Amino acid sequence: MILFDLDGTLVDTAHDLAYALNLQRERHGLTILPLATIRPFASHGSRGLLSVGFALSPEDESFEAMREEYLALYDQVLTRKPILFDGVAELLETLDNKTVPWGVVTNKPRRFTQPLLQNIGLLERAACVVSGDDAPRPKPYPDTLFLACEQAGVSPQRCWYVGDAERDIEAGRAAGMQTVVAMYGYLGEADQPENWGADVFVNAPLELLKLIDDKN
Repeated sequence: MILFDLDGTLVDTAHDLAYALNLQRERHGLTILPLATIRPFASHGSRGLLSVGFALSPEDESFEAMREEYLALYDQVLTRKPILFDGVAELLETLDNKTVPWGVVTNKPRRFTQPLLQNIGLLERAACVVSGDDAPRPKPYPDTLFLACEQAGVSPQRCWYVGDAERDIEAGRAAGMQTVVAMYGYLGEADQPENWGADVFVNAPLELLKLIDDKN
């Protein structure tokens, strides 16, 4: 089975994440940030977005209130412009034709994951969909990956986990899975994926098909 992170790996959600952040900045009297500035933080959830948008960290007194405000805004725009990364539609169709199960494991809360995947027609096709709040601990812990395997009836040792953030690779390794870095995702200048300990790096989604062919 191939398991995918969602934001920055399977679906390009940066436009909507950035749109919500800029709505929040405008609400607080700040200017709009360009997408290119926000994009590298899009895989890091509200923590990353509030750091680039407001220089806030979870230790700041106003963080939780700002986080709730951001999530409420994102809730209104999350299906505005999500798009599959180039090659993802063909990749998933090929996996379906080869009867290779695939699923989604994300730190995104379920309140956002479900409608987003429903909107782009993937919810019913996935063998499993696990959100960050479906298990006691989200990534970088392996709990959500183990839950995905349980739902799909596939052992972790027979899974690849594909993600674009260090915590994805850390979680996949902790679960005993083969790990793949999506180099086309939301990597920032400070990221050093070569030091994450991943098994494979791909520059485009369709490169994953070679992994399947090699395994077969």
